[in-house]
Amino acid sequence: MIHPALHRNPVALDRNRHRLLRLKRNVDDLSRLAELNSFFVAAGEFAEACREYPVVWIPAGVDASGARQVAPVAVFGVTPNQNLCIDASGWRTRYVPVLLRMYPFALARAGDSEVVLCYDASWPGFTLTEGESLFEADGTPTAFTAEMQTQLQNIEAEVERTRLIGEKLLQKNLLQEMRFDATLPDGQKMTVDGFLTVDDKRFGELSDADVLELHRSGILGLIHAHQVSLGNMRRLIEWHAQRSATQPA
Repeated sequence: MIHPALHRNPVALDRNRHRLLRLKRNVDDLSRLAELNSFFVAAGEFAEACREYPVVWIPAGVDASGARQVAPVAVFGVTPNQNLCIDASGWRTRYVPVLLRMYPFALARAGDSEVVLCYDASWPGFTLTEGESLFEADGTPTAFTAEMQTQLQNIEAEVERTRLIGEKLLQKNLLQEMRFDATLPDGQKMTVDGFLTVDDKRFGELSDADVLELHRSGILGLIHAHQVSLGNMRRLIEWHAQRSATQPA
């Protein structure tokens, strides 16, 4: 999954063109994450992510048939291009979304059924002289590269499951546009919007059969994790106020 705000120059790995390519694994450039306001989380991550971030849904375009799509994200900031979950020392949260941990690698679709392993050529950790080799001398992927591709392919299956869960929530008409209003310590009013949450009223009106269906599919637990996660919005507001107080007017 290529994230345009993060993968600035995604390039498909090629055993001939990139045979000498190496990765310095100790490079940690947090500057490119400073404006990452949110990031995709798969359904299997909700249990961990809900403890650290507000987990909400956002519109994700339409599928080939024109049907509406949504995607769940962990929210990092309360204003555009803001990441309150990192500071000069690194992540302030204990859990980081799995696809972010796989960066600077990602999978990209090369057709209806084919995916290719890509790397972000803009990442400063790639060199030709030092670090982890991506290919053997004969052009075969190293164990490191093969493991990276395997992990990303496994995640891709979870991404597809998450997409289907989003479809089910839309079918049940459970998602609504939501806004969060807060007052900062200096009296300034703040509104956070542009996201979707589960509508408590519609959720409470589901039939017993619908609830049982959601329970057996695992979606009911995800809804509860999402509802718990919304309490983290208050912490983001507090972090925003703290950061604003230390910045020049």
